[in-house]
Amino acid sequence: MDLSKIKTLIDFVGRSNITELTVTEKDVTVRIFRTAAGQEAVAEPEQKPRPIASAPSGVEQTSHAVTAPVFGVLHKAPAPGEPPFVAIGDVVEEGQTLFIIEAMKVFNTITAPRAGRIMRLTEKDGGEVDTGDLLAEIV
Repeated sequence: MDLSKIKTLIDFVGRSNITELTVTEKDVTVRIFRTAAGQEAVAEPEQKPRPIASAPSGVEQTSHAVTAPVFGVLHKAPAPGEPPFVAIGDVVEEGQTLFIIEAMKVFNTITAPRAGRIMRLTEKDGGEVDTGDLLAEIV
């Protein structure tokens, strides 16, 4: 299946009321689904649960999960060889960049939804994440 067909299918999902479309052509299957108003993502392979590293915590605190809004390749740093945007224990401000998810050559910046400290962080870097995968936890 060529890129122009995939783009046409994405446009179709974006204009229609359907929330998911799966198309198979020869040995290629493409699944397109709507994740939120106006956003589409292309996904296919099933993902295994991601290991999450956790900072030690003796006090129960209110936390906020940061999840992947789209399927794509997760990047923890702005470029190869550079330090990651955040690490466990870092204090972040609302709107601060945490990750980049590359989906169909589009780079989506994932920002902190609130200020706080990074308590959990996915170990995945440079690999695929699926919509809804836990990326970080902020307390």
